[in-house]
Amino acid sequence: MTVFEYGGRLLIVDCGVLFPEEEQPGIDLILPDFSSIRDRLDDIEGIVLTHGHEDHIGGVPFLLREKPDIPLIGSKLTLALIEAKLQEHRIRPYTLEVVEGNRERIGPFDCEFVAVNHSIPDALAVAIRTPAGMAVHTGDFKMDQLPLDNRLTDLHAFARLSEEGIDLLLSDSTNAEVPGFVPPERDISNVLRQVFANARKRIIVASFASHIHRIQQILDAAHEYGRRVAFVGRSMVRNMGIARDLGYLKVPPGLVVDIKTLDDLPDHEVVLVCTGSQGEPMAALSRMANRDHQIRIVQGDTVILASSLIPGNENAVYRVINGLTRWGANVVHKGNAKVHVSGHASAGELLYFYNICRPKNLMPVHGEWRHLRANAELGALTGVPHDRIVIAEDGIAVDLIEGKAKISGKVQAGYVYVDGLSVGDVGEPALKDRKILGDEGIISVFVVMDSSTGKITGGPHIQARGSGIEDSAFGEVIPKITETLERSAQDGVVEPHQLQQLVRRTLGKWVSDTYRRRPMILPVVVEV
Repeated sequence: MTVFEYGGRLLIVDCGVLFPEEEQPGIDLILPDFSSIRDRLDDIEGIVLTHGHEDHIGGVPFLLREKPDIPLIGSKLTLALIEAKLQEHRIRPYTLEVVEGNRERIGPFDCEFVAVNHSIPDALAVAIRTPAGMAVHTGDFKMDQLPLDNRLTDLHAFARLSEEGIDLLLSDSTNAEVPGFVPPERDISNVLRQVFANARKRIIVASFASHIHRIQQILDAAHEYGRRVAFVGRSMVRNMGIARDLGYLKVPPGLVVDIKTLDDLPDHEVVLVCTGSQGEPMAALSRMANRDHQIRIVQGDTVILASSLIPGNENAVYRVINGLTRWGANVVHKGNAKVHVSGHASAGELLYFYNICRPKNLMPVHGEWRHLRANAELGALTGVPHDRIVIAEDGIAVDLIEGKAKISGKVQAGYVYVDGLSVGDVGEPALKDRKILGDEGIISVFVVMDSSTGKITGGPHIQARGSGIEDSAFGEVIPKITETLERSAQDGVVEPHQLQQLVRRTLGKWVSDTYRRRPMILPVVVEV
């Protein structure tokens, strides 16, 4: 999520989500922190959406909950995907549909939209003109020269903007470390045909629910080899229905069937397209691997993971692959077949792109620190001065003044966690507690003390869960806790909170010395 400001008015480009990693147990989604603009919602002229991936549109419903009439600006497919999401939140947005080549005045921002190629149709870059200069935000892009939809990244438009003068270029950094050029998407077709030709039973394909080009190639291969296709998973069914209705997905008559009709078809005529290519625990593919889904994997089934491995998801993905293989499936993935190409420009494409754009200032975006650094070096190689390359973390404010971009300040910008229906209620302390509980378990201690005499009248009663320590083992430490409490009472320490801290320290030291473990210790001291 990027916020541009001019003359006290705001323009937002994208508003996406992150997906939780192992260090964030129980979290469903991670939102941008809206706190720095929460008291300025009336200043927002609109939200420009570059394309329809979750990491660019997933946060929109949560921002519109706070002000539902903020206009959304984007291409036909992007708006259709976000409108379907907003319908679930019971929000009817104000939208402005644009196509490449359009110029729209959005408050003080003169926005021109440029076609870029990505792993979802209808992706756009945006050039934002203001009296302070022109900023160009690429969104996610690559430069596939043979795209399936024949919609190229419009290098002519970028060259024209370059002639006018790009004061600040915000460029996708995701693949900046990867040398060379991204292979064309259509290279996958022959590999898929070979897999389809060799498959003797069902074919199950896991892909992102928004990768319409990839699904199109699956449909084409299924049609060629006489198979029927069923979509599995709510997001997959919804997105493919939208893509088909808008004409982005070409589906031959009779090819797509309802999953309920699959029992009537022989295995060699079945293709299932589902979510779960990243090992998400509740997605269809993970549940199939765990024998927790109506579709049971059997010996001879072929499973295709037609997507990249997002960094951090490796263990989860390989766990799913192992589970599928255990039940006899032949698993085809990026590691053993060319069933995926990236949607992001590699280093060779970025060099080419910078030589066309010739930006006066460069700000790498979209990626981790290593990607941003690599992208900055590419910009420097093409002649952008080092003092005009800005690498900024989330929350950093960058000023463009008199043709030079520089860091000027910082606003609050952390992670906001969505856990079930709660938004922002779970913070880092709660996640730390969850991590300890998951790794080490919990030990609870209950003690009743006489407030007048300082004597223990009940307990200590100790119970452990998930710590690997039997309750009977605590007989060794109970006398130590009793002695500590009674000595403290004699010294005049009777406040329950202080006594609880003494119990925690005494028991924690014993567990650490005896077992080399650090479970969560929950002491309760009650005075009577």
